[in-house]
Amino acid sequence: MRALATHDPVSIADAAAALGAGGVVVFPTESTYGIGADASSSAALARLVAVRGREPGRPILVLASDLTMVRTVAAALPPAAERLAARLWPGALTLVLPARPDVSDALTAGTGTIGVRVPGHPMARALVAGLGRPVTAPSANPPGREPARTVAEAAAYFGDRVAAYVDGGRLGGGASTVVAVDGDRVRVVRAGLVDEATISRALEE
Repeated sequence: MRALATHDPVSIADAAAALGAGGVVVFPTESTYGIGADASSSAALARLVAVRGREPGRPILVLASDLTMVRTVAAALPPAAERLAARLWPGALTLVLPARPDVSDALTAGTGTIGVRVPGHPMARALVAGLGRPVTAPSANPPGREPARTVAEAAAYFGDRVAAYVDGGRLGGGASTVVAVDGDRVRVVRAGLVDEATISRALEE
């Protein structure tokens, strides 16, 4: 693949190829830009941590293109999680589920759980589908800095340490709602773009 300048946004296919080669990619999500690596590659995860930095003890959430891919990282999908997924995915809802034993500690931070969602942004979903494996999606910013809402902001943070930038224009901001599902128990870990009333309705339907 040709060398890419930080100001030179690429196609989804090129970005997926960069991920497949172990690179780190910036791409749009429903809220802000995310920074992605192949979640199945220990080398790619190490590169992601080196580029973005990582706050100690913080897990790294991943994106999947569909429920089949979710099951490659989640050991179980409780009925409550299935109801939420059926009604609110694709969308800005991250579910924290029991992780499969082979999921890297770099993703779980030793918690035994994995945060995963099927993203609502079509470019993010296409990127994950193009790779064919889950992709990390922490916000594209160093710890303690504001999440990037444009490619230019992300490039100012990371420059040529990122292999490819996918330009989705200026994004609206905010964050995904994070919900932990343990059997029938559902707990909002982080408030975000999907409000609690919407979650309650989805569980009751």
